Amino acid sequence: MTLRPLLDGALTVAAGRAGAPGGLRYTERQLYYELCRVLQPLHAGPRRVPYTLAPPVRYARFAAALAARRDGLPGLLPPAAPRPAGPRAAVAEEPDLYDYGLPRLLVCQSREITAMLIANDLHLEAACPILPADELPLDERLVGALERAGGAVVHVLHDASPAGLACFEQVGAAYGPTGAGPTGVRVRSMGLVPRHAGTLHLTSGRGPHGHRGPLPAGLRPEERAWLGSGRTVELAAVAPARLLHTVIRQLRGGGTAGPRRAPLHRRVRTVRGSGFLSWPAG
Repeated sequence: MTLRPLLDGALTVAAGRAGAPGGLRYTERQLYYELCRVLQPLHAGPRRVPYTLAPPVRYARFAAALAARRDGLPGLLPPAAPRPAGPRAAVAEEPDLYDYGLPRLLVCQSREITAMLIANDLHLEAACPILPADELPLDERLVGALERAGGAVVHVLHDASPAGLACFEQVGAAYGPTGAGPTGVRVRSMGLVPRHAGTLHLTSGRGPHGHRGPLPAGLRPEERAWLGSGRTVELAAVAPARLLHTVIRQLRGGGTAGPRRAPLHRRVRTVRGSGFLSWPAG
């Protein structure tokens, strides 16, 4: 059996899993990592033994197999629109938003993950605007809404990678209590860290250089070494339903989802919250 028929069959299975339960929308990279789990189901090993996995198939081979199937995968999102040219302050589309206090805001490192969360109505579920990091700085009206809320939190959703750490550091420097941002606003990481990537047995990659800047104080020595070696794990490696469930759980303060549908919770009500999207406290 050649590789192409194998990939075609695995792609069908992966698309079904990525959209479950209830027809979730997912990105191309999320589908790739789901394909990796289909081809290499070692992610199902015991969580008490942490490890990450090398990808069983190159992205280029996946992309070639996907090219002929894209129109037949209704849950697959189109590529995210590129960042608008020139300077632009990130601004929410709802103009009346600025008349009220805004208790929380989610900034995503990835434009694709931003689009995926919005496509699955997470911004409505959590009553939280979602913006890509490459469209910062924030619009002054949005900054004012954060200040009016009192104790507002800017969450930063990022990869376990040097670029992800840099994204969190940049947002913190601009809008955290030590920066020149709005008064009374906290910046909180909702990012992936190596220990969680190991527990979830996610597929990892390796960049040309490791992280050279300061690291969060709560990281363990082995996590520091992992990041220093150039290892990376993308948020897209997390299964779509798990990512959605955990992000909304964190935005709502760690509570569990209620039984109602509105509409995201019913689609992910069977998914157990992993609780991984926050930096460890110590």
